[in-house]
This record gives sequence, C-alpha cells and structure tokens, in this order.
Amino acid sequence: MEFVLVHGSYHGAWCWDLLRPELERLGHRAVAVDLPISDPAAAAEAYADVVLGAVDGLTDPVLVGHSMAGLVIPLVAARRPVRRLVFLAAMLPIPGRSANEQRAAEPIDGLVPPTTAEWTSLGDEVWAVGPSTATELFFHDAGPDLAAWATARLRPQCYRVMSEPSPLEAWPAVDRIYVACRDDRAVNPAWGRAAARDRLGVEAVEIDGAHSPFLTRPAELALLLDGVAR
Repeated sequence: MEFVLVHGSYHGAWCWDLLRPELERLGHRAVAVDLPISDPAAAAEAYADVVLGAVDGLTDPVLVGHSMAGLVIPLVAARRPVRRLVFLAAMLPIPGRSANEQRAAEPIDGLVPPTTAEWTSLGDEVWAVGPSTATELFFHDAGPDLAAWATARLRPQCYRVMSEPSPLEAWPAVDRIYVACRDDRAVNPAWGRAAARDRLGVEAVEIDGAHSPFLTRPAELALLLDGVAR
C-alpha cells in the first residue's frame, strides 16, 4: 500500500522519519511531503498542489494529514482518486469558512495551554515558535533528546492557511478515518471525536500520547495505519 504523509504547521517531511521505516517493515511504501509553509503567498491550494505532485504516478494512495494538513488532503482527493483519507489529530475544513473562524466557534484548540509563549512574528502572517512552547504543544511526551531533535527542525509557518476561507467546495466521496491522540495539547481530542462523528460520519480511532505519535509511538502508529488503511 502507498502512504503519502503530509505534515502539519511548523513541521516538514522530516517529522515522519521514524514512522516511514515502520510502515516499510509492514510492506508499505511511504512518501513524505514538504509543504511550502513559510511562503506568505502559499496556502491550502498551493499545499495541495505540492501533494498532488508527490502522488503523481501512485495508483491508490492513502493520504495521511497531520494537524493543519487536515485542511489540505480533502483538496487533493477532490482533484484525483485516492484510496482513503486519514486525519491524524487534524483540523477538518468547512467549505467557505476559515480555520480561524472554526477555532473561535468550537473547542478545537487543546485544553492545556502552554506555560510559555515563544511566538515570534516574522511579518506577512508568518510566525516562528520557540522550543519550549513547541515542546509543550507538540512533543510533551517525548524524551528530552527527541524533543530537542524535533524542535531544532521546526520551520516558520504562514497562517494564511488558517485565515483564508477554505477553498474546498464539497467533501469528496472517499473513505475517511479520524485518529485522535488521547493526550493531545494542540488539538482537543474531545473535539476530534465529536467532529469525526458529525462531519465525517465515523467514530474516531484513538491512540495514546500527545500530538506527535509519528515521533513518540512510530511502531504503534504504523500498526494503526496499517489496520485502518486496509
């Protein structure tokens, strides 16, 4: 089976480095995508274009979208056939509404706020996040060496993808899976369970741990993905 792995805000293709060999051990092919998240001119459609380039030549890919990438992978499925969409601790688009509008109206954000606020505006809706805040939000269940490795690789994120109305016109007719992380501090797992039921018509699959199981539980996540993708 072919998995296309699409990262969330601040991350890159590197974040799947521990998961990819686990998927390959299970007999799958795994392709990780680098989105142009620091480009002020790029948002969901441009991100989808990059993913479309990565899936070119694949016959029946499973798209896995982490966090912000939940806003992107339905756009890809609307433009070409895919086997399944897997939303990993992910946001879900509403056609014509922005993610920030959703966040203001629904309890999407994690319920445990970070004790630090290492946010730096770089202009043009581009923000950087510092290592302490990133660890609290994304990697709080990682060991110190793994958290340091990950935070050193984070990139600035343009928030245009969050502030623009979703370009999705209608949900594509494709199988959908939602994976909620039980100890997530970035995306509220209770919201994920409810949104999976209400918007996707599925019961969420759950995994222990925080927002980044591809780093902290790669073998467990690979087995979960192997199961739901089949």
